[in-house]
Amino acid sequence: MPARIKKGDTVIAISGKDKGKTGTVLEVRPSAERAVVEGLNIMKRHTKPRPPDDPGGIIEKPAPIHMSNLALVDPETKRPTRVRIEDKNGTRVRVAVRSGKQID
Repeated sequence: MPARIKKGDTVIAISGKDKGKTGTVLEVRPSAERAVVEGLNIMKRHTKPRPPDDPGGIIEKPAPIHMSNLALVDPETKRPTRVRIEDKNGTRVRVAVRSGKQID
């Protein structure tokens, strides 16, 4: 089955603590059904100072979020949409169900 969400896509959180926030997919983990999205599911990591240049402290970074909590953003309406796979000229392409536009 082809991936509905890929690295570089713009997605919106449809449930959870970050519901309604949008971000860009940084990494996809298909075996765990999770994705790392910029600006969503931010966790704080306490790190010790490591020489020579790292001061340490509290670092914020995005943690993986389950794919079921994400929806692709429609390129035309900027609203959440489902994704359909269509065959165009012998190649499989992703199409937004809401507007029918192809997702690059």
